[in-house]
Amino acid sequence: MNPLAAIGRNFITFLASTGRIVLFALSIICHCLQPPLYLRLILRQFIEIGYHSLPMVGMTTLCSGMVVALQSYTGFARFFAEETVATVVVISMLRELSPVLTGLMVAGRVGASMAAEIGAMQVTEQIDALTTLSTNPYKYLIVPRIIASIISLPFLVLIGDIIGVYGGFMIGIYKLNFNAASYIFFIVHHLEKIDVIAGMAKAIVFGFLITLMGCYQGFNSRRGARGVGLATTNAVVVASIMILLTNYIITEIFFIN
Repeated sequence: MNPLAAIGRNFITFLASTGRIVLFALSIICHCLQPPLYLRLILRQFIEIGYHSLPMVGMTTLCSGMVVALQSYTGFARFFAEETVATVVVISMLRELSPVLTGLMVAGRVGASMAAEIGAMQVTEQIDALTTLSTNPYKYLIVPRIIASIISLPFLVLIGDIIGVYGGFMIGIYKLNFNAASYIFFIVHHLEKIDVIAGMAKAIVFGFLITLMGCYQGFNSRRGARGVGLATTNAVVVASIMILLTNYIITEIFFIN
């Protein structure tokens, strides 16, 4: 019976952790909808999350668009359908690759930073000091990050869409010898509003999840340097898993009838 008891304990622990995360998320949403809002902190976090992540997102999406163009060409050339390369690049970048890769990159950079920073504040009792000074730590530490992430992630994904499609365009024109006018025609002809809307919806959800897990893990980190390290690792891992799961759910909502 020992293996069954271990499975039961792990399952109960998982349910308890899920419940705590849901209650934490609901509390954060309530705080986001109530004044006051620290606009200066929101702007600072917007620069930290959005502007400073641009080089990483741009490089990632550029390389992804180039690789998609090459791989799709080698596959479709077997069926004499090389003209569909532009369509595959624009659809795959807008629907999947740009939102998911941007979310994962930002989770690795920003989610870990949030967990480490807030975890260090928790360990050194700075969060308790904020409460003593009549400052709501949720309002001061979490709400600006949540709002900045929800605003900045769609901009990052949109820029990633443009750079990724341009990367495929460069490969198609300069390496695969496509006609530039025909390539652009296929992009414009097969691009639909739902592709952009779905990518923006994913970006908003991913931004919320990344910040939620970074702040939650930081607030609940254990004492000591090891606890902060575990919180940082858990923030990135859990946020990445949640991004992949919600990506499938949103894709099914938008594109599966």
